[in-house]
Amino acid sequence: MELIDSHKIFSGKQLRYRHRSGVLNCDMVFSIYLPPQAEHGPVPVLYWLSGLTCDDQNFVTKAGAQRYAAEHGIAIVAPDTSPRGEAVPDDAESAWDFGLAAGFYVDASEKPWSDHYQMYSYINDELPSLIQDAFAVVTNKAAISGHSMGGHGALISALKNPNRFVSVSAFAPICAPMQCAWGQKAFTGYLGGDQNKWQAYDATALLLMSEQAVPMRIDQGADDSFLLEQLKPEKIQSAAKQKNYPLDYRLHAGYDHSYYFIASFIGEHIAFHAKHLSR
Repeated sequence: MELIDSHKIFSGKQLRYRHRSGVLNCDMVFSIYLPPQAEHGPVPVLYWLSGLTCDDQNFVTKAGAQRYAAEHGIAIVAPDTSPRGEAVPDDAESAWDFGLAAGFYVDASEKPWSDHYQMYSYINDELPSLIQDAFAVVTNKAAISGHSMGGHGALISALKNPNRFVSVSAFAPICAPMQCAWGQKAFTGYLGGDQNKWQAYDATALLLMSEQAVPMRIDQGADDSFLLEQLKPEKIQSAAKQKNYPLDYRLHAGYDHSYYFIASFIGEHIAFHAKHLSR
């Protein structure tokens, strides 16, 4: 790994690294916040997945999470949202909701995307292995969170790996991608037309098939312009009620889809994860 940025913040370290990803077949960048407690021994880790058009820096610079991570002694890993590089294909029309910065945290099976767009395996296998080998983190205690497309990524990661993540949270996640335009476009492009393959990356479908629960929190802004057409939280709420799944869903009047919303409640999310990571 190559260290490309370092800052001291709240007595911890905000670091940024570049590394070669064998899974994605390209160079990748990720950010990690190490709280001051990491100087004295391993700390639990929270993975944060960002949304469409973002990279690893949006959360790091806008959410204000480091203050709370330092208080609770939690490391936060923020990866990029897609593979990058000259050889990595992008949407032919450079659309913002597909291709670069829009990997949707799936393992693509369709050409040309399958050569690089293996974001699910990167997030759930390669990156955690790298983090555990390189930093002072507790290997058996991880939580995951995210926003929008990243909220979708966090939910499916926890639902598919209930023994790996002790808790999951999301801000304004895409809850039922099989039933919204963003998800249908991404899944068709990355996975092809067989909707049976889509179910493996749809949080609502996965929750209905789940046999083991992970404590889940979802916060949604009531003034989010994407709420009705793209996010569809009512779908996962209905599934959770049907399965008696431990979902804490909160709707906040006046809040939108932006990082102003995330910054307002990120402290509560980190406290939620800290409670489960401490057990």
